Amino acid sequence: MRAAPHLAQLLPPALAAWLAGVALQLQQPELWPITVYGLFLALALILIAPKAIKSIAFWQRAAAITLAFALLGFASTGLRATAFSRHTLAPALEGKDIAVTGLVAAMPQYSEAGTRFRFEVESAQLDGQPVALPPRLHLGWYGGVWGGGELLTDLQRAPQPLQAGERWQMTVRLKAPHGGSNPHGFDFELWLWEQGLQATGYVRAGPRDAAPQRLATTWWHPMERARQVVRDAIFERLLASGGDERERVRLAGVVAALVVGDQQAIDRADWDVFRATGVAHLMSISGLHVTLFAWLAAMAIGWLWRRSPRLCLALPAPTAGLLGGLLLAIAYALFSGWGVPAQRTVWMLATVTLLCLSARRWPWPLVWLLACAVVVAVDPWALLQAGFWLSFVAVGVLFATDAGTRPLGRASLRHRVQAMLREQWIITLTLTPLTLLLFGQVSLVSLVANVLAIPWVTLVVTPLALLGVLLPPLWEVAAVAVQWLTMYLGLLASLPLATLSVAQAPLWAGVAGLLGGVLLVMRLPWSLRLLGLPLLLPVLLWQVPRPLPGQFELLAADIGQGNAVLVQTATHALLFDAGPRYSRESDAGHRVLVPLLRALDVRLDRLVLSHRDSDHTGGAAAVLAMQPAATLLSSIEDDHELQALRRAERCEAGQAWDWDGVHFEVLHPTAEDYDWGRRSNALSCVLRISNGTQTALLTGDIEQAQEAQLLARGAPLQATVLLMPHHGSKTSSSPVFLDAVAPSLALVQAGYRNRFGHPAPPVLARYTERGVRVVDTPHCGAAHWQSTLPQQVTCQREVTRRYWQHRIP
Repeated sequence: MRAAPHLAQLLPPALAAWLAGVALQLQQPELWPITVYGLFLALALILIAPKAIKSIAFWQRAAAITLAFALLGFASTGLRATAFSRHTLAPALEGKDIAVTGLVAAMPQYSEAGTRFRFEVESAQLDGQPVALPPRLHLGWYGGVWGGGELLTDLQRAPQPLQAGERWQMTVRLKAPHGGSNPHGFDFELWLWEQGLQATGYVRAGPRDAAPQRLATTWWHPMERARQVVRDAIFERLLASGGDERERVRLAGVVAALVVGDQQAIDRADWDVFRATGVAHLMSISGLHVTLFAWLAAMAIGWLWRRSPRLCLALPAPTAGLLGGLLLAIAYALFSGWGVPAQRTVWMLATVTLLCLSARRWPWPLVWLLACAVVVAVDPWALLQAGFWLSFVAVGVLFATDAGTRPLGRASLRHRVQAMLREQWIITLTLTPLTLLLFGQVSLVSLVANVLAIPWVTLVVTPLALLGVLLPPLWEVAAVAVQWLTMYLGLLASLPLATLSVAQAPLWAGVAGLLGGVLLVMRLPWSLRLLGLPLLLPVLLWQVPRPLPGQFELLAADIGQGNAVLVQTATHALLFDAGPRYSRESDAGHRVLVPLLRALDVRLDRLVLSHRDSDHTGGAAAVLAMQPAATLLSSIEDDHELQALRRAERCEAGQAWDWDGVHFEVLHPTAEDYDWGRRSNALSCVLRISNGTQTALLTGDIEQAQEAQLLARGAPLQATVLLMPHHGSKTSSSPVFLDAVAPSLALVQAGYRNRFGHPAPPVLARYTERGVRVVDTPHCGAAHWQSTLPQQVTCQREVTRRYWQHRIP
């Protein structure tokens, strides 16, 4: 009779299969019917039924359990996704003014443009009739004329103060969660999905709208209300302490982020420094903060528990310390906003604590795998977060190299410092390939920065900031500590080689690089360690394929309502326009174009800004800062603010140049157009790109008068691909102009449900009549066109299609 296999023999493949099943489900472009997931779940339960596996061989039993857990991971995630997706916003309700009543469900986020907050819907009405909305909304309340990245028709009332737990009645205008889709870009729709938000929108507070009303203050969401009270107290205290107001706001933002997890409070310039020096993980409530808090709490509770013999008889002090540390860590994570990194750490600490209390010593790979599985069981979509991989890979490597298992209780100070330096070196070396794979950039000064920043933030700044909740004057001390740290980090970030940027490599190259880094830090003979060096090369030296000589390609980025088209030849690159400014704190340059150019490892030779409108120049400052060698060609006026960053050469008809066998020619405006002082749209630079066989025409915001002007001058307009003039406005794309260009493909860069109605239906009808294929960024995402395949367009939304992403009806 065979002995039953030990749990330790079956648990590793079962846990690995669970993770694999979840990962496979996350690759689905569309959700399957709920009955399919139900059948998979039933099959999994049958496979692990005791009677079904009791009499079979061990290897068969292992295979059955492995398959069962893979099916469990796949089916359970699919069922959760299906249940959540049933609460999506009905397309018929998009863009309508809906009266809603509900609760402010989280601490509001303030900015110069207005207030963003999460709203828990209790009831909703459209034209007096009840309608069903998603349970939670992501709303903005903007003052002036700004609103959700677009100009509102009316001047909006200034936002009133909001507090978590308040019940409000207001009129909102909603749309489905829709974000930009760009190569290597941030998946805003996934972020909303993870946060449980299924619609975005803004408060209608114009003079013709019913004024939002605060109905009551409730006891709902007390934790969020407490966080808001503490955050506001931090800002009030530090602003009242005197000195430069902007500097005090900046420091208060960092302190607030460390106490209540409000990362939005940190200034964008500070985030740039933190990322450049590799310490960004310290400036939010990360796993390191929660783990340290749990460890200190466990030590304090254990010490106090030992003071009472009666308590020790009821419960051993080590057990009390472990449980107390875990409970206080959970409380800290909740108070800090229950962010994804904090959640991961809490579930990992809970898993390890329960194992310790069970008096079992499991091998570290099994503990590590179990913690991963628990985190993924709670939040399957954590597998798609960079922080998940960075944190678990770091912990696993430390255990694998024996850096996280050796006790240092009686070690000398010198040995403690050496151990800390070794651990930091191990983490830096092994995570560098993974960081390059995920972000395309790595800090070369992170080791030097973290050696000081980790103990300073975790042992000085964070404790002072937390104790400030009880003794507010300590917030001022914490602010001084933050100021000293940022000065040090600023010096490191200003070094010429502070960061390394490479093209983001494919997955296989990143995995090879990670294995190479692990080999280099393992306790192995150097003859084996050095085998890791060639494994690092693919991720370090990866090059994105470029066009062949004589060919060119276009990438119309998904930047919302604006233009930004990347043009590449074999050895040169040009960016036509730089996208919109979304708000006073955000623009297409920082959010889309700079990460895109970095991921593709593109060095711009020229930035062309067609004209001065903010939907074409909004991201230019960020692009110019990243691309110091790029020349600027534009029709912007001499006193435009961008002239101070890079002196612009005026674009005029007749200018031409050749790159790698591809001819570039400016067709508009003429010198006379400048002399007549025409409005900005009329001065749009029109750029023709041709290799003799295929031609692209990039038009900016020219209108029918300028189209007629081009025709009258006999400009060479015929083109294969046309960037639709003025985003498809009714004032552009005249029939005679389209007949002269005769494109086979038209690209439209416009915002989803933009208030201008671009592209206009009559304009689309003209293109349809002529058999022109129209590709717009709301449907396509970033559109990639190559002169070698002139009839094909690669749509980013189709290439990376996942079920949580919005599909326009």
